[in-house]
Amino acid sequence: MMGRCIYSMNVSLDLRIEQVPGDNGAGEWLRIDEEFHRAANALARDLALMVHGRVFYEVMEEFWPRAHEDPSLPDYMHEYGEIWTAKPKVLVSRTRHTADHNTRVIGGDDAIDQLAALRAGTDGTISVGGAALATQLLRAGLLDELMLWTHPAFLGFGRPLFDDYEMPIDLELLEQRSLQQGVTMHRYAIQDARETNPC
Repeated sequence: MMGRCIYSMNVSLDLRIEQVPGDNGAGEWLRIDEEFHRAANALARDLALMVHGRVFYEVMEEFWPRAHEDPSLPDYMHEYGEIWTAKPKVLVSRTRHTADHNTRVIGGDDAIDQLAALRAGTDGTISVGGAALATQLLRAGLLDELMLWTHPAFLGFGRPLFDDYEMPIDLELLEQRSLQQGVTMHRYAIQDARETNPC
């Protein structure tokens, strides 16, 4: 069974993932509460693998490995920190060659080919973090699903969900869930990825 690559990201109503460079996961426009975290924890716990671009990885690396040591944080944030730190991860980067926290680094001109081989050899769900990486996987036909956590904010400018893409993509709604703070989770199957790479 081939793994499934899911690009999971917090987005605004205009599909921005950050307003100020580097604020991904920390922007004031995000409505992240206990309900949101516990839902995210459950999904992360079931992942077979996490694949991160460098910018996304370094945002996560800066905070989560030490979250369980901070007594001011609630238990569900301690829990996510433990999940992220222990989960097998792949960092895709041309500039970094080492990483801690159960992370393998791949890079170079054949990085997408390496990810294709990883996907083919993985049984389960692979999360994808980072807009540039997700766009490359989409172009290569290796991205199977989108999981968008849409927050009730319109940013007007900032980093978009994907880089420019050359053609429309058909999506199929798989799941929709509303959270109390006004956040809505949508899961979509990417139709052309499904047809090109049947599982």
